[in-house]
Amino acid sequence: MKTEKIRKMIFRSSVVIVALMGLFFFQREVNTNPTVNDKETLILQGLIQTLEYVHYEPKALDDNFSKAVYKSFLNRLDSQKRFFTQKDIDALKVYETAVDNQVQAGNFDFFNAALPMLDAGIKRSEAYFNEVITQPFDFSKGDLMEMDSDKRAFAKDPKAQKEQWKTNITFEVMTKWVDKVNAQKERLDNAAKKIVSTDKEDDKKAEIKTDEQLQEDAIKDVKKVFTDWFSRLSKLKRADRMETYLASIANYYDPHTDYFSPKEKADFDINMGGKLEGIGARLQIEGDYTKITSVVVGGPAWKTKKIDDNDIIMKVAQKGQEPVDIAGMRVDDVVQLIRGKKGTIVILTVKKKDNTITDVIIERDEVQLDETKAKSVIIDIPGQIQNIGYINLPKFYSTFEDGGNSCATDIHSEIEKLKTQNVNGIILDLRNNSGGSLNDVVDMSGFFIEDGPIVQVKGREGKPFLHVDKDKSVLYDGPLIIMVNHFSASASEIIAAAMQDYDRAIIVGSTSTFGKGTVQRFYDLDRSIRGYDEFKPLGNVKMTVQKFYRVNGGSTQLKGVVPDIILPDTYQYVETGEKEYDNPLEWTEIDPINYKQNVVRLDNKAQIIQNSTKRIADNPDFNSILLGAKMIKENRDQTKWPSKINDYRAMVDKRNEESKKFDDLFKNDISGVSVRNLKADESKMKVDESYKARTDELIKDLKKDIYIGETMNIMRDMITLEKSFVLQQKKIDNQ
Repeated sequence: MKTEKIRKMIFRSSVVIVALMGLFFFQREVNTNPTVNDKETLILQGLIQTLEYVHYEPKALDDNFSKAVYKSFLNRLDSQKRFFTQKDIDALKVYETAVDNQVQAGNFDFFNAALPMLDAGIKRSEAYFNEVITQPFDFSKGDLMEMDSDKRAFAKDPKAQKEQWKTNITFEVMTKWVDKVNAQKERLDNAAKKIVSTDKEDDKKAEIKTDEQLQEDAIKDVKKVFTDWFSRLSKLKRADRMETYLASIANYYDPHTDYFSPKEKADFDINMGGKLEGIGARLQIEGDYTKITSVVVGGPAWKTKKIDDNDIIMKVAQKGQEPVDIAGMRVDDVVQLIRGKKGTIVILTVKKKDNTITDVIIERDEVQLDETKAKSVIIDIPGQIQNIGYINLPKFYSTFEDGGNSCATDIHSEIEKLKTQNVNGIILDLRNNSGGSLNDVVDMSGFFIEDGPIVQVKGREGKPFLHVDKDKSVLYDGPLIIMVNHFSASASEIIAAAMQDYDRAIIVGSTSTFGKGTVQRFYDLDRSIRGYDEFKPLGNVKMTVQKFYRVNGGSTQLKGVVPDIILPDTYQYVETGEKEYDNPLEWTEIDPINYKQNVVRLDNKAQIIQNSTKRIADNPDFNSILLGAKMIKENRDQTKWPSKINDYRAMVDKRNEESKKFDDLFKNDISGVSVRNLKADESKMKVDESYKARTDELIKDLKKDIYIGETMNIMRDMITLEKSFVLQQKKIDNQ
């Protein structure tokens, strides 16, 4: 689910400061016969000492800590309560208040006790599944199924667990079967209405199947899903489980403090910087082999013209070395073989769709992950408002190095391009932007004011530190609207809050932003711990070390930024954001500081808000969104689903009928809205297919975005009502 993916990005990746440094060192007695447990103890002690010395709000290692880590770790190992039995949990109960003592002693008794029980539970469950999936299914009986795992109990013992698996797999097959029946019915209905499908998969499944055939297809699908899942579970190593355990410890302090293995840190840096050195292909496991799910346009693999989506990688070789058969290998291990420094050669043995096998020689190069990059277009509503610049920024990316990627530099360039086209206003879209670089957001905020404080940052001790814009120049002095939503977090909230406090822009979006008001730094355990080179690299700790505060003294933590104008969205009535997480830091405030700007005056904001509120109330699309939001809330609150097929079909049919009311939302182009490319980008699009493709996709999406329609209306009111923008109004009248 897209929203869940965004939420995970915020949880794992939203860092506003990254610094590789160590503030302390510690020594342990040298073990002349080092083992994996010595490395684990070293990492654990490094994590605990980092938490103690530098975390914003350190906590005691006591029974509260122990109970929280105990609960969190078991939940992460078996969140759906499929593997452990209540008998297992009862046996592990002895460790519930002992974890703190074990952590202080540097041992892993609880961890070591839980893993064999988990492995036994997985093997048992796989056997249960393989037995159940081959037996006849009865969909005519069963109690209501509790879909919320927090409300479910563990099976009492292995016998009860087997029955639980039978119930669960029967339910999985039933739901998949109903989906297939409904999908075929919809396809046939569309064919009768001569509606052409846009789903290429429909063409492959055009034959009409009986209910029995569709049930067989459902069984095959469920078997494949679970077989692949058990295969992935079997490849997990002790180190993977250890990362989960260390994360359970770190997250007790707050949701954004975490342990990163060396590989996870490398992946984070790639995500943060928007580039990597490799071949430019996305991978996933399929059976025993690794499949290429997509090729990055413009990357090294794409340039060979010999690599396609859905190719299967069978072997990987470095130039001059024997190829490695990757059958059964984990995807992250395959990635490590393929990824490498610019200019080096990797040879992939791939199986094509026609079953031919070929070797492809690829020279690794820098790959730009363009989906995170800033991009801009011009939006018009002829007869109402024209020539409005629109900038989309999916992430506050930065590689923190000279000559590296910087979103502030890119936004500066986009604004300059828009100014050459004499735009009448700019919309900065930060919806779903999970945050990133603090330095970049401070620089970016300074583009719109003369100079002054942007954000206050305070550690656990001392006075707040001000991050200020020191450049008195103003890059853009025209009308500015910033779009946000529930998943705009961290750095997104900093610029939205600053521009709102300065009264420099109108903030438009959902009821509030995400509510992540904390600052993280990375601490490299290799630098923090002297010696022990035989164990390194040890990984990094991402640590919450500060909170950031608005210039008015308030925090965005938990509360987020409340937009000036609220646009209804599908999560209107559902709790989202930082407050959903376990152990978030509390909301606090500090003294405000002096701030002002003399770029523009928004004297009629109240009238602009009133006009928008009336338009929203009269807009049938926004009313439909609110009705849909209520339906989502009701469906989410219904955690028990029928397991009898007739009752389940009735529930699905009812929900499908209700959802038909919202089928046209976001599917059709908005009447009167026109989107065009910048003249400055035309030459680049002729030579850069990747850039053209993502810009075309942006334009396609914007034409269907009803929030853009109302934001353009708000922009029209800003220009019409505010004296600061009288020149822009004259330009529009003359266009």
